[in-house]
Amino acid sequence: MTIQQLEYIIALDHFRHFASAAAACHVTQPALTIQLKKLEAEWGVQLFDRSKQPLEPTHTGKEIIVRARQVLRELNYMTAFVQEEKTGLTGNFRLAIIPTLAPYILPAFLSSFKQRCPQAHLIIEELQTGPILRLLDQDLLDMAIMATPTGKSHLREIPLFLEPFVGYIPPTHPLSKKKKLSMAEMNTKDLLLLNKEYCYSSQLLEVCHPGKALDHPLNMELQTGSIETLKNLVRAGQGYTLVPALSIAGQPDDPRIKQFRPPQPAREISLVVHQSFPKQAILKKVSESILEGIPKAFQKTPGYQRIRWNDSPYFSLFGK
Repeated sequence: MTIQQLEYIIALDHFRHFASAAAACHVTQPALTIQLKKLEAEWGVQLFDRSKQPLEPTHTGKEIIVRARQVLRELNYMTAFVQEEKTGLTGNFRLAIIPTLAPYILPAFLSSFKQRCPQAHLIIEELQTGPILRLLDQDLLDMAIMATPTGKSHLREIPLFLEPFVGYIPPTHPLSKKKKLSMAEMNTKDLLLLNKEYCYSSQLLEVCHPGKALDHPLNMELQTGSIETLKNLVRAGQGYTLVPALSIAGQPDDPRIKQFRPPQPAREISLVVHQSFPKQAILKKVSESILEGIPKAFQKTPGYQRIRWNDSPYFSLFGK
């Protein structure tokens, strides 16, 4: 068994195709196939069922692939530790951020991060919660900025701040007459949501009387991934929604904005990595860069009620 062979079977598990796995490993397909056969002969077990399209690991192969990932994580940990000791904060770092947060924190975060880590290169991608969790598990991401808790014991969550929800309500809606909103008074009638793949929608349903069915306005069922689209629909009188507080920053005079009475419902935002992620210095710099652009009030827990998403009765609809 060699490290190279372990890398090959992990690539095959990811791509489920010999040619694609070989290209990703920068070898020819015959070379990868020979190494796989050698490993199977050494262990006396078949790791992949070649008769299936796409390629599929056998039961034994699945267990071995899990352990191969653990071995490579530890090797990468040692390599990264030595590299960080020698060179400091340099190199590429893969960062994902959920779309309901990215537009509102990335500009300030990037400016601050560049000053702190001028030699580090971030590769940033907007992704929904489900893909983020899968990529962290497969070591295809280094870090993620997302709503937590995830409920995943193999992930490390570094809480950063609590972002409150606020109502975004047209003047014609009954809730607009309230000076302050109360969770006890909320309901799902005319509630506008993002696509069901967004954990954000699961949180909104938790705020607006969990257990009640959605009552879509004007016989409409909306599929969107944009909070700004929801806000524009509210401006057109097509229902109401709740938005994260950062999305209305700089708009204090908008009459559609309604705050909640304490405790305000809020989502926890954390920096999330695999438990084996070795580079502690970069985590500190990323955390500091994020918090520099976040209102200080969000960094204190009193007055907020954290709304979970992974234990919601709706979570089965939102990518669990």
